[in-house]
Amino acid sequence: MIKHIVMWRFKEGTEEQMHRFLNGLKGLVGQIEVIRSLQVGVNVNPKEKFHATLVCEFDNMDDLNSYATDPRHVAVASICREIALERVAVDFEE
Repeated sequence: MIKHIVMWRFKEGTEEQMHRFLNGLKGLVGQIEVIRSLQVGVNVNPKEKFHATLVCEFDNMDDLNSYATDPRHVAVASICREIALERVAVDFEE
């Protein structure tokens, strides 16, 4: 099992687009078959640097790569590219 964890820091004044992006990610569940689980949320701690986090699981790296290049994911990710200041990610095997 591969866990894919991503955190973003967004530009000020882009809360509406951020929520559209995060809801778009949630909407991929059931559409992209290789997603085993997906959680996404907004950081409630104002002392921290990052605004939102994604945690999802895939059976293997091939499935993660399939998700990353799926046109439905690419369309949602395009929203993020317009508003993100910073992105960090880690993938690990359980």
